[in-house]
Amino acid sequence: MAISKELLDILACPKCKGEIYLNESEDGLICDQCKLLYEIRDDIPIMLIDEAKPIE
Repeated sequence: MAISKELLDILACPKCKGEIYLNESEDGLICDQCKLLYEIRDDIPIMLIDEAKPIE
């Protein structure tokens, strides 16, 4: 089960409060402003800044 469109519409980056979007493989949420990837585990987005992975 993928993340619903309604949930994506209300989620924001916890660091900058900016927009996030689903990555191509649909296993994470990306914030372009902070250059962070928030993983999705068992259909639950892990929106913790300390657990986010930096992206280039």
